[in-house]
Amino acid sequence: MPKLIKNQDIIDDNYQLLETAPAADQPLPEGNLLVPLADWLENQQRYANHQGSVGVWLDSHEEPELLASQVQSLPVIAINFPQFTDGRGYSTGRLLRERFGFLGELRAIGDVLRDQLFYMARCGFNAFAIRADRCIDDALNGLKDFSETYQAAVDQPQPLFRRRMQAE
Repeated sequence: MPKLIKNQDIIDDNYQLLETAPAADQPLPEGNLLVPLADWLENQQRYANHQGSVGVWLDSHEEPELLASQVQSLPVIAINFPQFTDGRGYSTGRLLRERFGFLGELRAIGDVLRDQLFYMARCGFNAFAIRADRCIDDALNGLKDFSETYQAAVDQPQPLFRRRMQAE
């Protein structure tokens, strides 16, 4: 079973990522599923009857507004980072947390590397599917690269100067 970093622990990934949805005349795979946004929007009734949990994954160009009214019903929302240099997923993560109030698992998938984890966590991600050719134990250390942050973000809404003023 593949591994995943979730809430700063390495755990088994109990969701199967569907790159494409099965045809309507084929049964869905058993267990928990992460399905493409377009398919989920088109076939919500089919997924509502599924025995396992169903989460949704968005590609980097897809807008989180499409999920706005339904984010609280989803246990997992995954954002695809198709390549290291594509940063649109950071904004999507922040929007899901801050504007739409998503409280569930926000997972980074795709080209996810150690160097990105700290910044992804600042944007609200709490789960990371590390690229298969990289060491997940080393990647976990990426969440601790910096001991203090200056700017406000999802994980720390107060900037450093305000935190220092409150401490005095």
